[in-house]
Amino acid sequence: MQAVDLNKPGEKKKLIIAGSLGLAALLVLYWVFIGFDNGTPTTSRPQATASPQRAGQTPPRPNGPAVSLEAQNAAKFSEINYDPSSYNAPEARRNIFAYYEPPVIVKPAPSTPTPTPEPPPPVLLASVSPSNVYARTTDFKLEAAGDKFTPAMRIYVDGRELPTTYKNPQQVSATVPASFIANPGARSIVVRTPDNQFFSNQQTVNVAAPPTPNFSYIGIISPNNRIADTALVQDKSNKNILSVLKGDVIGGRFRVTSISDKELVLTDTSLKIKHSLAMSEGDKTAGALSRPTPRVDAEDDEP
Repeated sequence: MQAVDLNKPGEKKKLIIAGSLGLAALLVLYWVFIGFDNGTPTTSRPQATASPQRAGQTPPRPNGPAVSLEAQNAAKFSEINYDPSSYNAPEARRNIFAYYEPPVIVKPAPSTPTPTPEPPPPVLLASVSPSNVYARTTDFKLEAAGDKFTPAMRIYVDGRELPTTYKNPQQVSATVPASFIANPGARSIVVRTPDNQFFSNQQTVNVAAPPTPNFSYIGIISPNNRIADTALVQDKSNKNILSVLKGDVIGGRFRVTSISDKELVLTDTSLKIKHSLAMSEGDKTAGALSRPTPRVDAEDDEP
């Protein structure tokens, strides 16, 4: 081998070129076998072939520290931070004709227990007579018809006992005083024993308001002689003014029984009920003015 003379210009250049090519070759080899990703050389390890295990043998544990199952599962997840304020989505398109309708809840009807029918009264009260009377009338006799009446039973009007007359098991009677029917309304009638051991069903007597005269007392004519007083009354239905004396009947049923400068008393000819008509305050003057001038005889003018 010949020695390289560095003093020659061409030889020196050749030596530089050869060094550069050698360095480039080294870099290429390094990139092929090692690479430029990390600084540590990677060496391929031969894969261990799984050796067949016998039944009942525990698989060999890998070398290194033991890692729990919770740690292995936790390593698969990572924490996610969600900030709702940073999320901005466009408003969804809505149908303005669609709205929420709450479901109709049908409540089951409450079950009403079947009422137990009450046993019928042991005594039957079929009817009472009369069943209609007028208030303010006099005492009247009440007849009760039915079945299973006994002498120990009494007639009760609104819970008040009356002296009762026993006729037979189908009929009893009692006198109802006028004080029991002083006002209009319904009166309950029951036939029973005083100890209420035997009792009947209930019947009703209707007490109606009596007819009233449709007149107004507006004045009086009182002459000084022996002629009777004359009352002036006005019919409310047609405004006609009538002059009546004591004993006259007006309206077809009301008889004049008393005349004074304060009131006019009329008696119902059918029910025997008295009605007092007070003179109207505004008509007293008219009544006084309607009085005739007293008659003066000739003999009274003599001194």
